[in-house]
Amino acid sequence: MKSFLKNYKFPAILLGSIVLGAVIGIVAGPKAVVLKPFGDLFLNLMFMIIIPLVFFSVSSAIASMNGMKRLGKIMASTFFIFLCTSLVASVVGFMGAVVVNPAKGIDYSTLKKIVSTGGGAAQKAKQGGILEQLVNTVTVSDFVSLLSKNNMLQLIVFSVLFGISTALVGEKAKPVTKFLSAASDVTMKMVKIVMYYAPIGLGCYFASVIGSLGTKILQGYLRVFILYIVLALVYYFGFFTLYAFLSGGRKAVNIFWKNVLTPTITALATCSSAATIPINLEFTKRMGVADDLAETVIPMGANIHKDGSAIGGVMKITFLFGLFGKSMATPSSALSIIFVAFLVGAVMAAIPSGGMIGEMLILSVYNFPTELLPIIAVISVIIDAPATVLNSAGNTVSSMLISRLVEGKQWLSAKN
Repeated sequence: MKSFLKNYKFPAILLGSIVLGAVIGIVAGPKAVVLKPFGDLFLNLMFMIIIPLVFFSVSSAIASMNGMKRLGKIMASTFFIFLCTSLVASVVGFMGAVVVNPAKGIDYSTLKKIVSTGGGAAQKAKQGGILEQLVNTVTVSDFVSLLSKNNMLQLIVFSVLFGISTALVGEKAKPVTKFLSAASDVTMKMVKIVMYYAPIGLGCYFASVIGSLGTKILQGYLRVFILYIVLALVYYFGFFTLYAFLSGGRKAVNIFWKNVLTPTITALATCSSAATIPINLEFTKRMGVADDLAETVIPMGANIHKDGSAIGGVMKITFLFGLFGKSMATPSSALSIIFVAFLVGAVMAAIPSGGMIGEMLILSVYNFPTELLPIIAVISVIIDAPATVLNSAGNTVSSMLISRLVEGKQWLSAKN
């Protein structure tokens, strides 16, 4: 019980502040906008940190990678399975969002009055064809432009290149690697300090939003939560069973469901993928996965493989699309939503505070005002527990699929 309370203490405080803000917004109505400056203070503090946080976190994570060449086939199979399952999760999330538009019926015209118009290169994109827009989406013409929060994807591309270059230089770049790692720790500490103010800041900002939009946005959040629970159940029981079957037939399905309950309960209780690593390791080995494979895949999966986050990314993007009346039905919109959600779930998960970076990436790519960060951050809070279950338990069944690729179709019989 103490462990449970400890793990859920801060999320509970955040959720409580958001609920209190909603009550204040409903009671005070438009007058609640007086609280908006307190919310803006929190946003501005986060915006000040976001650029160095992204650069140091991404470049440090990549520059510190080593020893992967010897893993060979295991590493290749791991990344292949992780990419495939994250992509499937994104597609499942999109299909659910198309059927149930979470933000349907919300008057987004009022929302435009309480946020700035936003900016950045993407907003002023030249109408020079899809290739030119793609170039402008991933690069900038001047280094100074990377220091804008509106160019998140471009900054990530630069950070990845910087991290790879540092890793390739090798021993000479060790001081740079150490600096990046230390700087990443410092910026993360800054984030933790600012997060002490988050309950007040988010509560005040949410009060102003509810005061301006009314209760319809609350109905939107309820639809998001219900939709996510339904999709999580479908993915957990349906797709996890399918993955287990693909790994080794009916026998693998029986072994999987015999051993996945404890990892699932642990994920639900701790709300942390990292905290479930020991339990996942034990029960993944009980599923017949080789020790060396499990000890490689499970820790890595806790960092870079999060199917629940991919589905959550779809929820955030489609919620914003609904708020601003943007169509999700066109092929280009559908592909972009699936890809960006996949990127949020499969790539951003490897970065400390990746959830916030992923949310900023969504806002930047689709040119939504950055002041909308708290609105989609609420979605992260309400779906946190079921998302952790998909993120964590998904690593166990992925280990079975990876065993199938690495050791052949008789892997389960050979192990037993």
